[in-house]
Amino acid sequence: MIQIAPPAQKSQSLTVAIAVREDILEARLEPGSRLHVASLVERFGVSQGAVREALSRLVADGLAVALDQKGFRVADVSIEDLRDLTEARIELEVVALRRAIARGDAAWEGRILAAYHELSKATPAAVEQLRGEMVAWGVLHRRFHDALVSAAGSDWLARFRETLAAQSERYRKLAVVRPDGPRDVDGEHRGLMDAVLARDADRCAVLIEAHFRATTQTVTLAFEKREGAAT
Repeated sequence: MIQIAPPAQKSQSLTVAIAVREDILEARLEPGSRLHVASLVERFGVSQGAVREALSRLVADGLAVALDQKGFRVADVSIEDLRDLTEARIELEVVALRRAIARGDAAWEGRILAAYHELSKATPAAVEQLRGEMVAWGVLHRRFHDALVSAAGSDWLARFRETLAAQSERYRKLAVVRPDGPRDVDGEHRGLMDAVLARDADRCAVLIEAHFRATTQTVTLAFEKREGAAT
């Protein structure tokens, strides 16, 4: 028989899932660290059932791992997993970009221009002066990439993109990759914007692949440097 959690527990579990998910994606919880049910019950003032349901949601999202009768832990990270993630992101993003280019209208173009303008103004110095999650560089960066594909017209595609993008951002934050490195990231974004607005889908495919691979390479080097320092 299928057991359905009561509405109150579902609401509680969602609250816990959102909070712990943010802790994982923001790298406040280290990969492999235990997720203690009792501690989360105390932290959120909810039942064990609500916490276990919340952690099961995170397992489904690939952010946590269920241990046989031993609770849960934060999902590990690895260079191999990052590379696999990058390949999946490239495949999906190219599909989304092609759909958006074929369907986009003037309002879509306006969203892209506005998102790029905000992102380009968020210089490293300005980012350090700003306060609040909604004005962080990472949020503006995500908003720009979302704008590029916002005319794709597929809820399922958007959901899968969200999952992959969040995982990718987790790697970037774990590696402490800043937007003011040696890459011309603003130039990469400007090139993407120009290609999308020119409706050049093939050019977009080349640029987004290069953009994602460059980030993966930067994160990989950061991880390798950290591992070398630890040995």
